[in-house]
Amino acid sequence: MTQDNERVELLWREEDARPGLSPDRVVAAAVEVADAEGLAGLSMRKVAEHLGFTTMSLYRHVPSREHLVDLMRDAVLDAPAPDDTGAPWRERLETAVRHGWELRKRHPWLAEERSTRHLPGPNALAHYEHLLSILASTSLPPAEVVAAAGLLGRFLDAEALALVQAARAERDSGVSDEEFWGARDGLWSRMSRYPTLTALWETGGFEQPDPFEFGLALLLDGVELRIAQREGTRDETCAMCGGPIEQPASGRPRAYCSRSCQQRAYRSRKR
Repeated sequence: MTQDNERVELLWREEDARPGLSPDRVVAAAVEVADAEGLAGLSMRKVAEHLGFTTMSLYRHVPSREHLVDLMRDAVLDAPAPDDTGAPWRERLETAVRHGWELRKRHPWLAEERSTRHLPGPNALAHYEHLLSILASTSLPPAEVVAAAGLLGRFLDAEALALVQAARAERDSGVSDEEFWGARDGLWSRMSRYPTLTALWETGGFEQPDPFEFGLALLLDGVELRIAQREGTRDETCAMCGGPIEQPASGRPRAYCSRSCQQRAYRSRKR
Protein backbone atom coordinates (compact mmCIF):
# COMPACT_ATOMS: atom_id res chain seq x y z
CA MET A 1 0.00 0.00 0.00
CA THR A 2 2.88 2.37 0.79
CA GLN A 3 4.36 1.74 -2.63
CA ASP A 4 0.99 2.47 -4.27
CA ASN A 5 0.80 5.78 -2.40
CA GLU A 6 4.30 6.62 -3.64
CA ARG A 7 3.18 5.88 -7.22
CA VAL A 8 0.19 8.21 -6.82
CA GLU A 9 2.40 11.00 -5.45
CA LEU A 10 4.79 10.61 -8.38
CA LEU A 11 1.95 10.62 -10.92
CA TRP A 12 0.44 13.78 -9.44
CA ARG A 13 3.73 15.62 -8.93
CA GLU A 14 4.31 19.19 -10.09
CA GLU A 15 6.34 19.51 -13.30
CA ASP A 16 10.05 19.96 -12.62
CA ALA A 17 11.52 22.72 -14.80
CA ARG A 18 15.03 22.52 -13.34
CA PRO A 19 17.90 21.70 -15.76
CA GLY A 20 19.50 18.27 -15.71
CA LEU A 21 17.95 14.85 -15.28
CA SER A 22 14.34 14.88 -14.05
CA PRO A 23 11.33 12.55 -14.02
CA ASP A 24 9.98 14.33 -17.11
CA ARG A 25 13.19 13.75 -19.09
CA VAL A 26 13.26 10.10 -18.02
CA VAL A 27 9.64 9.64 -19.07
CA ALA A 28 10.15 11.33 -22.46
CA ALA A 29 13.10 9.05 -23.21
CA ALA A 30 11.18 5.97 -22.07
CA VAL A 31 8.29 6.85 -24.40
CA GLU A 32 10.72 7.01 -27.32
CA VAL A 33 12.09 3.56 -26.42
CA ALA A 34 8.61 2.04 -26.02
CA ASP A 35 7.38 3.60 -29.28
CA ALA A 36 10.27 1.90 -31.09
CA GLU A 37 10.39 -1.45 -29.26
CA GLY A 38 7.16 -1.82 -27.28
CA LEU A 39 6.99 -2.41 -23.54
CA ALA A 40 8.80 -5.72 -23.99
CA GLY A 41 11.86 -3.75 -25.08
CA LEU A 42 11.64 -1.19 -22.31
CA SER A 43 14.15 -1.34 -19.46
CA MET A 44 15.72 1.17 -17.11
CA ARG A 45 19.09 0.35 -18.67
CA LYS A 46 17.90 1.17 -22.21
CA VAL A 47 16.35 4.42 -21.05
CA ALA A 48 19.57 5.37 -19.26
CA GLU A 49 21.62 4.63 -22.39
CA HIS A 50 19.18 6.69 -24.46
CA LEU A 51 19.76 9.65 -22.11
CA GLY A 52 23.51 9.12 -21.69
CA PHE A 53 23.28 8.51 -17.93
CA THR A 54 23.93 5.53 -15.70
CA THR A 55 21.04 3.24 -14.81
CA MET A 56 21.41 4.01 -11.10
CA SER A 57 21.00 7.74 -11.75
CA LEU A 58 17.49 7.10 -13.10
CA TYR A 59 16.38 5.45 -9.86
CA ARG A 60 16.85 8.74 -8.02
CA HIS A 61 13.99 10.16 -10.10
CA VAL A 62 11.82 7.11 -10.90
CA PRO A 63 11.92 4.29 -8.32
CA SER A 64 11.11 1.38 -10.67
CA ARG A 65 10.06 0.31 -14.15
CA GLU A 66 6.50 -0.06 -12.83
CA HIS A 67 6.47 3.57 -11.72
CA LEU A 68 7.95 4.56 -15.08
CA VAL A 69 5.18 2.87 -17.08
CA ASP A 70 2.56 4.68 -14.96
CA LEU A 71 4.21 8.00 -15.77
CA MET A 72 4.56 7.16 -19.46
CA ARG A 73 0.88 6.33 -19.80
CA ASP A 74 -0.21 9.61 -18.30
CA ALA A 75 2.34 11.64 -20.25
CA VAL A 76 1.24 10.44 -23.70
CA LEU A 77 -2.47 10.76 -22.93
CA ASP A 78 -2.12 14.53 -22.53
CA ALA A 79 -5.42 16.47 -22.78
CA PRO A 80 -8.74 15.01 -24.03
CA ALA A 81 -10.06 15.90 -27.47
CA PRO A 82 -11.77 19.30 -27.83
CA ASP A 83 -15.45 18.88 -27.02
CA ASP A 84 -18.38 20.71 -28.60
CA THR A 85 -20.91 20.37 -25.80
CA GLY A 86 -23.65 21.65 -28.08
CA ALA A 87 -23.21 18.76 -30.54
CA PRO A 88 -25.27 15.53 -30.36
CA TRP A 89 -23.93 13.00 -27.84
CA ARG A 90 -23.04 10.43 -30.52
CA GLU A 91 -20.90 12.92 -32.44
CA ARG A 92 -19.12 13.94 -29.22
CA LEU A 93 -18.57 10.32 -28.18
CA GLU A 94 -17.21 9.33 -31.59
CA THR A 95 -14.77 12.26 -31.51
CA ALA A 96 -13.54 11.22 -28.06
CA VAL A 97 -13.05 7.57 -29.06
CA ARG A 98 -11.29 8.50 -32.30
CA HIS A 99 -8.95 10.71 -30.32
CA GLY A 100 -8.14 7.73 -28.09
CA TRP A 101 -7.51 5.59 -31.18
CA GLU A 102 -5.08 8.11 -32.66
CA LEU A 103 -3.16 8.10 -29.36
CA ARG A 104 -2.97 4.30 -29.39
CA LYS A 105 -1.81 4.22 -33.01
CA ARG A 106 1.04 6.55 -32.07
CA HIS A 107 1.74 4.62 -28.86
CA PRO A 108 0.40 1.03 -29.28
CA TRP A 109 2.18 -0.05 -26.08
CA LEU A 110 -0.59 1.75 -24.15
CA ALA A 111 -2.61 -1.47 -24.50
CA GLU A 112 0.23 -3.94 -23.85
CA GLU A 113 0.11 -4.12 -20.08
CA ARG A 114 -3.57 -4.68 -19.43
CA SER A 115 -4.70 -4.51 -15.84
CA THR A 116 -7.72 -3.47 -13.79
CA ARG A 117 -5.35 -1.87 -11.26
CA HIS A 118 -3.50 0.78 -13.22
CA LEU A 119 -3.16 3.83 -11.01
CA PRO A 120 -4.48 6.82 -13.01
CA GLY A 121 -2.77 10.18 -13.19
CA PRO A 122 -4.37 13.55 -13.94
CA ASN A 123 -4.42 13.09 -17.71
CA ALA A 124 -5.92 9.60 -17.53
CA LEU A 125 -8.67 10.82 -15.22
CA ALA A 126 -9.33 13.83 -17.48
CA HIS A 127 -9.93 11.45 -20.41
CA TYR A 128 -12.18 9.25 -18.29
CA GLU A 129 -14.09 12.26 -16.99
CA HIS A 130 -14.58 13.47 -20.56
CA LEU A 131 -16.02 10.12 -21.68
CA LEU A 132 -18.26 9.87 -18.61
CA SER A 133 -19.57 13.42 -19.02
CA ILE A 134 -20.72 12.68 -22.59
CA LEU A 135 -22.49 9.46 -21.61
CA ALA A 136 -23.95 11.04 -18.47
CA SER A 137 -25.64 13.66 -20.64
CA THR A 138 -27.87 10.90 -22.08
CA SER A 139 -30.71 8.98 -20.46
CA LEU A 140 -28.43 6.11 -19.41
CA PRO A 141 -28.56 5.43 -15.66
CA PRO A 142 -25.26 5.90 -13.73
CA ALA A 143 -24.30 2.21 -13.71
CA GLU A 144 -24.72 2.00 -17.49
CA VAL A 145 -22.77 5.22 -18.04
CA VAL A 146 -19.78 3.64 -16.28
CA ALA A 147 -20.29 0.29 -18.05
CA ALA A 148 -20.47 1.92 -21.50
CA ALA A 149 -17.31 3.95 -20.86
CA GLY A 150 -15.50 0.78 -19.78
CA LEU A 151 -16.66 -1.10 -22.87
CA LEU A 152 -15.40 1.63 -25.20
CA GLY A 153 -12.05 1.74 -23.39
CA ARG A 154 -11.62 -2.03 -23.67
CA PHE A 155 -12.47 -1.88 -27.37
CA LEU A 156 -9.74 0.70 -27.93
CA ASP A 157 -7.19 -1.39 -26.03
CA ALA A 158 -8.16 -4.60 -27.88
CA GLU A 159 -7.72 -2.97 -31.29
CA ALA A 160 -4.42 -1.40 -30.23
CA LEU A 161 -3.22 -4.75 -28.88
CA ALA A 162 -3.92 -6.33 -32.28
CA LEU A 163 -1.61 -3.72 -33.85
CA VAL A 164 1.08 -4.53 -31.27
CA GLN A 165 0.85 -8.28 -31.85
CA ALA A 166 0.95 -7.97 -35.64
CA ALA A 167 3.97 -5.66 -35.51
CA ARG A 168 5.76 -7.91 -33.00
CA ALA A 169 5.16 -11.05 -35.10
CA GLU A 170 6.47 -9.35 -38.24
CA ARG A 171 9.46 -7.89 -36.39
CA ASP A 172 10.39 -11.23 -34.78
CA SER A 173 9.90 -13.38 -37.88
CA GLY A 174 10.73 -10.99 -40.70
CA VAL A 175 7.57 -12.24 -42.44
CA SER A 176 4.39 -10.20 -42.97
CA ASP A 177 0.94 -11.57 -42.07
CA GLU A 178 0.06 -11.84 -45.76
CA GLU A 179 3.24 -13.84 -46.48
CA PHE A 180 2.71 -16.07 -43.44
CA TRP A 181 -0.85 -17.08 -44.31
CA GLY A 182 -0.09 -17.28 -48.03
CA ALA A 183 2.45 -20.04 -47.32
CA ARG A 184 0.02 -22.26 -45.38
CA ASP A 185 -0.94 -24.50 -48.33
CA GLY A 186 -1.35 -27.54 -46.08
CA LEU A 187 -4.02 -25.71 -44.09
CA TRP A 188 -5.97 -24.38 -47.09
CA SER A 189 -6.22 -27.84 -48.64
CA ARG A 190 -8.21 -29.01 -45.61
CA MET A 191 -10.73 -26.15 -45.57
CA SER A 192 -13.27 -27.83 -47.86
CA ARG A 193 -14.66 -29.89 -44.96
CA TYR A 194 -15.97 -26.66 -43.41
CA PRO A 195 -18.71 -25.52 -45.83
CA THR A 196 -19.72 -22.22 -44.16
CA LEU A 197 -16.12 -21.07 -43.83
CA THR A 198 -15.38 -22.10 -47.42
CA ALA A 199 -18.45 -20.32 -48.80
CA LEU A 200 -17.60 -17.14 -46.96
CA TRP A 201 -14.02 -17.32 -48.19
CA GLU A 202 -15.09 -17.83 -51.80
CA THR A 203 -17.61 -14.97 -51.68
CA GLY A 204 -15.16 -12.44 -50.22
CA GLY A 205 -16.31 -12.64 -46.62
CA PHE A 206 -12.76 -12.43 -45.33
CA GLU A 207 -12.02 -9.22 -47.22
CA GLN A 208 -12.85 -7.43 -44.01
CA PRO A 209 -13.67 -3.76 -43.47
CA ASP A 210 -11.42 -1.70 -41.25
CA PRO A 211 -11.84 -3.47 -37.87
CA PHE A 212 -11.71 -0.24 -35.86
CA GLU A 213 -14.31 1.52 -38.04
CA PHE A 214 -16.60 -1.51 -38.03
CA GLY A 215 -16.28 -2.05 -34.28
CA LEU A 216 -16.79 1.61 -33.41
CA ALA A 217 -19.95 1.87 -35.54
CA LEU A 218 -21.31 -1.33 -34.01
CA LEU A 219 -20.65 -0.16 -30.46
CA LEU A 220 -22.13 3.30 -31.03
CA ASP A 221 -25.21 1.72 -32.61
CA GLY A 222 -25.58 -0.42 -29.50
CA VAL A 223 -25.21 2.55 -27.16
CA GLU A 224 -27.71 4.52 -29.25
CA LEU A 225 -30.23 1.69 -29.08
CA ARG A 226 -29.77 1.41 -25.31
CA ILE A 227 -30.29 5.16 -24.88
CA ALA A 228 -33.47 5.00 -26.98
CA GLN A 229 -34.73 2.16 -24.79
CA ARG A 230 -33.94 4.16 -21.66
CA GLU A 231 -35.71 7.21 -23.06
CA GLY A 232 -38.85 5.11 -23.35
CA THR A 233 -38.58 3.76 -19.81
CA ARG A 234 -37.04 6.76 -18.01
CA ASP A 235 -39.68 6.73 -15.27
CA GLU A 236 -39.66 2.95 -14.89
CA THR A 237 -35.96 2.34 -14.19
CA CYS A 238 -33.75 3.15 -11.21
CA ALA A 239 -31.71 6.32 -11.65
CA MET A 240 -28.79 4.62 -9.87
CA CYS A 241 -28.55 1.02 -11.13
CA GLY A 242 -30.96 0.98 -14.08
CA GLY A 243 -33.06 -1.80 -12.55
CA PRO A 244 -36.87 -1.84 -12.75
CA ILE A 245 -38.86 0.25 -10.27
CA GLU A 246 -42.17 -0.86 -8.83
CA GLN A 247 -44.09 2.42 -8.83
CA PRO A 248 -46.71 3.09 -6.16
CA ALA A 249 -50.36 3.20 -7.19
CA SER A 250 -50.54 6.83 -6.05
CA GLY A 251 -48.29 9.57 -4.77
CA ARG A 252 -44.89 10.75 -5.89
CA PRO A 253 -43.09 8.48 -8.43
CA ARG A 254 -39.99 6.72 -7.15
CA ALA A 255 -36.60 7.49 -8.70
CA TYR A 256 -34.81 4.50 -7.12
CA CYS A 257 -35.60 0.81 -6.95
CA SER A 258 -34.50 0.40 -3.33
CA ARG A 259 -33.42 2.21 -0.21
CA SER A 260 -29.88 1.02 -0.92
CA CYS A 261 -29.76 2.76 -4.33
CA GLN A 262 -31.27 5.90 -2.83
CA GLN A 263 -28.52 5.97 -0.18
CA ARG A 264 -25.81 5.37 -2.81
CA ALA A 265 -27.13 8.29 -4.85
CA TYR A 266 -27.18 10.50 -1.75
CA ARG A 267 -23.57 9.58 -0.89
CA SER A 268 -22.38 10.22 -4.46
CA ARG A 269 -23.89 13.73 -4.36
CA LYS A 270 -22.11 14.45 -1.05
CA ARG A 271 -18.63 13.62 -2.40
